Amino acid sequence: MTTLDDSEHTELVFDKDGVRLTVEDAVATVALTNPAKRNAQSPALWRALTEAGRSLPGSVRIVVLRGEGKSFSAGLDRQAFTPEGFDGEPSFIDLARGSDEDLDATIAEYQEAFTWWRRSDIVSIAAVQGHAIGAGFQLALACDLRVVADDVQFAMRETSLGLVPDLTGTHPLVSLVGYARALEICATGRFVHAEEAERIGLANIAVPVAELDAAVRDLSAALLAAPRSATIETKALLQGVSGRSYEEQRVAERAAQARRLRDLAGLGD
Repeated sequence: MTTLDDSEHTELVFDKDGVRLTVEDAVATVALTNPAKRNAQSPALWRALTEAGRSLPGSVRIVVLRGEGKSFSAGLDRQAFTPEGFDGEPSFIDLARGSDEDLDATIAEYQEAFTWWRRSDIVSIAAVQGHAIGAGFQLALACDLRVVADDVQFAMRETSLGLVPDLTGTHPLVSLVGYARALEICATGRFVHAEEAERIGLANIAVPVAELDAAVRDLSAALLAAPRSATIETKALLQGVSGRSYEEQRVAERAAQARRLRDLAGLGD
């Protein structure tokens, strides 16, 4: 690891393909680093995001995801739809010509960049400003929490392009805003701005652009105040709600609390 700033104890883990991972004590920051292209996404960037998840030190409790520049991420780089595609990558046109099995496996690989943010041992926060469109919207949805600037513009444009959102965004979107609102947002491709995002549950907090970093720091500090084991158990308990009945959730609560009480009493495994 390379130290970026000894006074802040911030360490660079890696910086490649439009993604930079740094760690400062219990907080990791994953930054999208191509502001000239509004942090447009590509398969190489998705592989780097997957590597970021695999590279987190065990001491990390909070992961902050941000985009450099004026936009969080304007979505998929349109170069993917050209016959040339990206250097060293099959174009999406080539992928469409392949077998169903190969296409499914490729999309599954892309999705890995969006799945690890909800691991039970971390809490992930998307700090979102400017455009968060398509794949950018889905990347923000991949995180546990979203803090947005007052200039944020969420939009799910895949349907407008004859496609569907396929980077894991549909499940959290429906969970956050409900089926009818999610359908309307996806099918129209319209923008959702900060005030509405906070009102309908897409955003936990909406703040002026200049206050975005401070709001994320304050939220991170508040999350770190609780014991890590209790946060992990609580996150797992809440994540399981959609798959359990009310009675099953009661049982899960009792089991989780029993584990916590034994740990506090020094009787854990």
